Amino acid sequence: MIPIIETQTTAEITALQNQLLQKQIAYLMEKSPFYQQKFKEENIKLGTIQTINDLKKVSVTTKNDLQLYNDDFFCVPKQDILDYATTSGTLGDPVTFGLTDSDLERLAYNEMLSFQCAGVQKGDLVQLMTTMDRRFMAGLAYFLGLRKLGAGIVRVGAGVPPLQWDSILRYQPKYLIAVPSFILKMIEYAEENQIDYNNSSVKGVICIGEALRNSELQPTLLAQRIRDKWNVDLYSTYASTEMSAAFTECQQFKGGHHHPELIITEILDDEGNEVPNGALGELVITTLGIEAMPLLRFKTGDLVRKHSETCGCGRNTYRLGPVEGRKQQMIKYKGTTLYPPAMHDAVAHFKEVKLHLIEITSNEIGTDEICIRLFSTDRSEEFSSKLKDYFRAKLRVTPQITFEEETVLQKTIFDPLSRKPITFIDKRK
Repeated sequence: MIPIIETQTTAEITALQNQLLQKQIAYLMEKSPFYQQKFKEENIKLGTIQTINDLKKVSVTTKNDLQLYNDDFFCVPKQDILDYATTSGTLGDPVTFGLTDSDLERLAYNEMLSFQCAGVQKGDLVQLMTTMDRRFMAGLAYFLGLRKLGAGIVRVGAGVPPLQWDSILRYQPKYLIAVPSFILKMIEYAEENQIDYNNSSVKGVICIGEALRNSELQPTLLAQRIRDKWNVDLYSTYASTEMSAAFTECQQFKGGHHHPELIITEILDDEGNEVPNGALGELVITTLGIEAMPLLRFKTGDLVRKHSETCGCGRNTYRLGPVEGRKQQMIKYKGTTLYPPAMHDAVAHFKEVKLHLIEITSNEIGTDEICIRLFSTDRSEEFSSKLKDYFRAKLRVTPQITFEEETVLQKTIFDPLSRKPITFIDKRK
């Protein structure tokens, strides 16, 4: 079921967002120590921001602001916080987010809408293949959203292909929620153990943490490798702890849909100006309807594209494409600018590569160096040259290639303290 607001005209959607924005600004003025100070310094009055276009009158909020003034972002007393989550901070320590009962209900509503986008219905069974612990918001959000939708949940957690397949064969889920690169491991395990995965109950995978689409919204090499083996639908979803909202693909597979009652977005260039539809820029978000820790014009650091063309699913909401890079992960290598997603996609071209880890360091003259650490079934000089030639042709760079043992790479990539596989490490000063 599509919410009525998502089928209305752009003007009607904008009018709703303007109304909700005014309400959120009034709330920040009354409750938020951080924004009270910001508004005072920038002479922002109650009537200053009436529409989305007025947002540019107030400066952006950064990740450093969250790190330095974490407690000042809270708008409710501690006894009203029912759940705590954290996200990585730019200055080392994690940033704490709290959710009230109302925030948890909003989170559940958001995820229910997202799952409905991907075709999940009441009565479907979904296998959750990500953690719910370690102060991780996503796993909890998926659980709450599925519960609100009326879908069944098998909580298996991350990793362990034998347990995942045992649950699939035992309980017959229709959907999985998983990191896409782990699906390749699931396929490999199934083939080694004579599991007929293409005749399993699984019809779709809601994928998190890794891009399934490129800048043209076509399947990445990772998505192609999965689909070449396993005939399942792969739905891309993009979310963050800061947003408490998600952009999930519908069955048109053309980017994640916006839910206008939950979030306002801006896509900005380096000068802070809105970029044209379809152009790459940094995502800046303003949350709507959050009690504990609302954010106004928060710079995510994620580089995305907005697509406003009408979608074949019947929704009139715009869609966000994949994260094509992150501001802080930009690499300047011998005159070429690139981001980790492009390198991950290049590595995915080679089926011989089973694990990979990209490391960026600074050399003695202060420029960036790229090293790709691999576990591969082919470790020959010829294969190393083939990898370098492919990188040179696709990305105009030639990284250093090192081959390592599987157990060595696994310790770093699948760190038990990390909530996602670690495939990029920035060692630059």
